[in-house]
Amino acid sequence: MISRRFFLALMPAVFAVPAMAADHPSVVFMNRMGDELLHAHRQGTTSAFMRVIQRYADINSIADESIGTYKVGDGDMARYKRGVATFISRYFADQSRSYQVAKFEVGEATVDKDKNVLVDSKVFLMSGQTYSVTWKLNWVGGSYKVADARFLGFSMTSMERNLFSSFLAKHDGDVKALIVALNRQ
Repeated sequence: MISRRFFLALMPAVFAVPAMAADHPSVVFMNRMGDELLHAHRQGTTSAFMRVIQRYADINSIADESIGTYKVGDGDMARYKRGVATFISRYFADQSRSYQVAKFEVGEATVDKDKNVLVDSKVFLMSGQTYSVTWKLNWVGGSYKVADARFLGFSMTSMERNLFSSFLAKHDGDVKALIVALNRQ
């Protein structure tokens, strides 16, 4: 697991163009998601986070990015994507025990040089500490979906890709073993 000191030592750097209005659909989306994420955090369960992940995350994009250079067979793709959602939900539930959140505020939305919609937010911990999260959003099926989150110096999808690649390297590239591990409750 990544250490708390590692998180606090690094801060994300995102270069973006001017901000969008507070009523922009991406900001409205993030406010709604933030409320549900905070509710899930207070419950602290994998199932509570899973409901939020299934509603707001672009699991297709996250799963594609997280597998890196490895290939998932068509027959295994649905189980793999479900495993990615389970992994994220379990990770958030585990972290919720260490990082007690008091509140979540959504900041501005911008578009970066690659035309990604980025929404800044700030998390306030019960301890008085704060940290910034930048959410990368994709437009999927008529709504925004979260494709990545950058916080405390790292990207969630990059972290997953590193963890998955490490697991696969230790298991001779056996994607089916990864799928089993991801889907463990």
